[in-house]
Amino acid sequence: MTDKAPFRSDLTGSFSTPSGNNPTVAMIEAGYRDAGMKARFINCDVKPEALGDAVRGARAMGWVGFNCSLPHKVAVLEHLDELAESAAIIGAVNCVQIRDGKLIGNNTDGKGFLTSLRSVSDPKGKRIVLFGAGGAARAIAVELGLAGAAEITVVNRDEGKARTVAGLVSEHTGAEGKAVGWSGKAKVPEGTDIVINATSIGLGDAEALPEIDLETLRPGQIVADVIMNPPMTHLLREAKGRGCTVLDGLGMLVNQGIVGVELWFGRTLDAGVMQETLKGIFKVS
Repeated sequence: MTDKAPFRSDLTGSFSTPSGNNPTVAMIEAGYRDAGMKARFINCDVKPEALGDAVRGARAMGWVGFNCSLPHKVAVLEHLDELAESAAIIGAVNCVQIRDGKLIGNNTDGKGFLTSLRSVSDPKGKRIVLFGAGGAARAIAVELGLAGAAEITVVNRDEGKARTVAGLVSEHTGAEGKAVGWSGKAKVPEGTDIVINATSIGLGDAEALPEIDLETLRPGQIVADVIMNPPMTHLLREAKGRGCTVLDGLGMLVNQGIVGVELWFGRTLDAGVMQETLKGIFKVS
């Protein structure tokens, strides 16, 4: 069949600032090439005051969709027409579909983590301890609750923020949300199935370690870290040495990209191709 638009590409991309160190562009474009798609992913540095112009420009130019990263995940809400269920609960959007000119907001942070987690365990019925209460933690908590987790304990320095996230879990999902203040070395309670570091501790520093009492980790637990660089963080190395199953942040990032492209095009990219691209960028063997 003849291509009726041989010199036109479907446009997608990311709006954030700063944007220069975002590896998503390389990962998704590798996936597009592998799938033989005539699509591009454009990494745009968009300042807060220009977000509205960028969103209107994407719609005007016929973009298929775009990602929103810091600092736009909440500010973008006022420019959208609809929100998916989890995005409405979370109160933040990082992926926008443009369908028939309508802007639909989604949040793939938690969905990406959930897909990665399911490669080693189903969260249904599990007791989970989540360190952190920022945007990523909020999204992960809600998605885990919607996926059937029994209990999610949110641990954070600012206990008020932990209560906010725990409240979202209890109010909008079937899971029980609990909040705990983080002071000194946090202990992982007996009976915990899954431990998640959703803080920024460890980003770019292979020796940084969240203040967690490592002696309270137990063999057989799943320990996950959202940090993607380096993928094998200090926490994961310690957990692996104690007989835990570990889950790095690369899987979350890859699956976020896959979910986003599925929303935009209804097509599933090759996770292996995208993961190998990231390993090359981060020099992981």
